[in-house]
Amino acid sequence: MHIEHIWPRSKGGSLTLDNLCYACAWCNSYKATQTHALDPETEEEVRIFNPRTEVWNSHFAWREAGLRISGITAIGKVTVEALHMKNEYVLPARRHWILAGWHPPQLD
Repeated sequence: MHIEHIWPRSKGGSLTLDNLCYACAWCNSYKATQTHALDPETEEEVRIFNPRTEVWNSHFAWREAGLRISGITAIGKVTVEALHMKNEYVLPARRHWILAGWHPPQLD
């Protein structure tokens, strides 16, 4: 996991805990300095999910017992697309995490 700045330092983001979160290396490499992206359905600019202020289950759903992820709101859809969360390269890792009982995450 990488420690990611939710609001990028290059855009004035701080080093405080409320601006930091864990992100997988793959997602983090695609997020880079993005804070917003285009909604794939409406083509409107929507901000990317903020794990410090928003509830995961409100924006995302796991499919196929945790193997695949879907955005269920504009924020979720934008985040899934911008961070390439549906890429086929991460599926083998998710399969192993499921077998180990580590995935999908149990959320409140």
